Amino acid sequence: MTESVRLPAVNDMGNYEIRLESIGGLGANLCGKMLGELGLRHLHLNSASFSSYGSEKTGTPVTAYIRYCDWDKDIRVHSPVVHPHLLCIFHDALLSDSGVLAGCTKDTVIVLHTTDTPDRIEKRLYRLSHRIPFQALYTLPAQQIAMETHSRINVVMLGAMVKAMGFIPLLSAEDICSETLGKKYPDALAANLAGLRGGYEAAKLLSMAKESADTTSKTTAGNAGGNTAVASPTAASPMPAGGLNPHFGNSVANDLSPSRQGYIPLFIQERCINCGLCDSTCPDMVFQFEKGMYRGREMMVNRGLDYYHCKGCLRCVQVCPTQALVKGLESEHPHKEWFLPNQELIRRPDYYEKTGADGYITSESYLTEKRIEGGEV
Repeated sequence: MTESVRLPAVNDMGNYEIRLESIGGLGANLCGKMLGELGLRHLHLNSASFSSYGSEKTGTPVTAYIRYCDWDKDIRVHSPVVHPHLLCIFHDALLSDSGVLAGCTKDTVIVLHTTDTPDRIEKRLYRLSHRIPFQALYTLPAQQIAMETHSRINVVMLGAMVKAMGFIPLLSAEDICSETLGKKYPDALAANLAGLRGGYEAAKLLSMAKESADTTSKTTAGNAGGNTAVASPTAASPMPAGGLNPHFGNSVANDLSPSRQGYIPLFIQERCINCGLCDSTCPDMVFQFEKGMYRGREMMVNRGLDYYHCKGCLRCVQVCPTQALVKGLESEHPHKEWFLPNQELIRRPDYYEKTGADGYITSESYLTEKRIEGGEV
């Protein structure tokens, strides 16, 4: 155990709080556990960590929460982190949900996995956060680093968070990585440590974060000059004419593409014998078979892949007997030749809706079932 560190900021409860926003398959749950154990074992801090997720299926939303406090204090709150001091976003596609940035304050440091330019990142944050203040923004191409080091995105993001927080020694992060991953995956430990260091070195502080916070402060100060009227809509936060709700249906978008690890199956149509093994092994119904002609016979023919649903597991590549499906780098194929979206599914590929029904209060059963004292009849 190293010497006790000093937390740079705490809330009214005396806690330094961290929230990880991710997608199933990127390892945020394990990363949260490692951060919790890191504080307890190596930083002489009290810590608590837990995660929130649904069906544990790749592509579903995952959120992890971590709290630190001084060793001589107790953590007496076990609810989700609402106002994080550190917010780590494992994929920039999550920025399409403004709820990901909810709770940010002037003390919040954001770590973002993205390959966008600083200008594009600034525009997206400005539009989606509606001028929510934050202290600093670190960005890094985590997926690229993970592929280069043959590690996983979660250890790369762990290294970036260590750098962003500033009070955790890199050596302590390497120790917890060795203790957690070294026992279960000893052959991959060297690669994971390389990914951790790569994330630490690649995380860059963008100056636009401070400018955004200053803009927010000036706007707040300007509105505090005795003018109590409700502010009118601006170009940054437009109000639909007539009060229309553009989020009709309020459904979750069917897009698993952010959960891919950089690789996709590439379809070579002339090799395909339409055996259907790819369709049988695919867990997400990616392959689109329709009636057609093959070798003079009418049969179900593979017309292409719905990459919105593909999570990059590459099981189809393993079972294909003719190598009509091969492994390829997604970055080398921005325009996928055999991309055929499933027309029977309604989706919004450019952004994510907030959430659908939660299975209890907002579900249809809540409106249709008879309830007596909280129970169902």
